[in-house]
Amino acid sequence: MAAGEEDETERLRRSSSKKTARKSGDARDGGRASGTNRAARGVSTPQAMRYAAEQLRELLGRAPESVSAVKPTEDGWQADVEVLELERVPGTTSVMASYRVSLDRDGELVAYERTRRYTRGQIDRSG
Repeated sequence: MAAGEEDETERLRRSSSKKTARKSGDARDGGRASGTNRAARGVSTPQAMRYAAEQLRELLGRAPESVSAVKPTEDGWQADVEVLELERVPGTTSVMASYRVSLDRDGELVAYERTRRYTRGQIDRSG
């Protein structure tokens, strides 16, 4: 087996371990709701924020800077995650991107899309 194949197998194994650890960690709180109705959503609001950032990082290979929005949906969760796409000097000219991430009820990423690109120093103007 080639070294690249072993690396891919190991990556998949680590990913499965994270999911198992994540799900077993969810059971530790005895089913208490944290941030929202756990029975209806599967994971709490803080967990959904973490899972969205973690999984987007894995896909993009870039560390998210923040989660700017999170809300429950009929199928799970939707989060907006801010990512540094291109670092520049000065930092206020760095290129940022906002990604909309959809998670299922168990916190697994099912879709994502880049919704906006902007410079770090840019301020949104309200109507």
